[in-house]
Amino acid sequence: MHVVVSGGTGFIGAHIVRYLLQREHTVTVVSRNPSKASAQFGGKAQACELEKLPDSFDAVINLAGATLDRRWNKAYKQEIIDSRVETTTRLRDAAEKRGAKAFISGSAIGYYGDRGDEACTEDSSPGTDFLANLSVQWEAAAQCDAMRVVLIRTGLVLHRSGGALKVMLPFFKWFLGGRMGNGRQYWSWIHLDDIVALFMYALFNDVSGPLNGTAPNPVTNREFTAELARAVHRPVMPPAPGFALRLLYGEMADMILKGQKVLPKRTQEAGFEFKYPELPGALDAGLHD
Repeated sequence: MHVVVSGGTGFIGAHIVRYLLQREHTVTVVSRNPSKASAQFGGKAQACELEKLPDSFDAVINLAGATLDRRWNKAYKQEIIDSRVETTTRLRDAAEKRGAKAFISGSAIGYYGDRGDEACTEDSSPGTDFLANLSVQWEAAAQCDAMRVVLIRTGLVLHRSGGALKVMLPFFKWFLGGRMGNGRQYWSWIHLDDIVALFMYALFNDVSGPLNGTAPNPVTNREFTAELARAVHRPVMPPAPGFALRLLYGEMADMILKGQKVLPKRTQEAGFEFKYPELPGALDAGLHD
């Protein structure tokens, strides 16, 4: 297949590109710096700007979007929205015109908003906060009757090479790791290998609609903290108070102080099997593989 990947130089995207290349598929990475993007994959991947897509390709994996892990102000929140919604709209239109058959688009479990202990499946309604509204707009931009569309609502991706785990590890190793706020908020997680495998499953199988990209056993932040401390052989230290995190990060602190208990109901019904369904095994693998 010839697959176009936006966000292909990022944490998840780069692993997806390498997976496809290893299996001798043709990959075009959408990037504002095509030469740098191509060099990242040793020249094995093509690269282009969004305005210069190939004349034809089979499918799109859409992971483009400005990072969320910095303090949000009004201008940056608009950048977060535009980087997802506008890019997705333009990429979807281009894919439709070029006859692509599948559009696999990233989304996020922030779609569900802050739900406390309520179990959320793909059939649950969206929330009403900023991240929920962002996800609703993002998913709407991907919709297209001419292609098979899959929306993967990704949770906390675990691997030492990137994402939240890369940020948290130094704190735990230096005896500074503790729960966030009261620790009762749910963190719905997935190992990096499983999220890559899920994108590939969505690409190569006849599935459509939303799929939760989270392992079937979500945990609270308190439980996550205890397991991570065990995995790195460190004690759990006193918590980071919620008010302090809000002073430091502003509204962005909601990502770690609020949460969703997300279950991959449709994902599993579609036939996807998780390599790492339990947190202890996922953390041990994510820290050492």
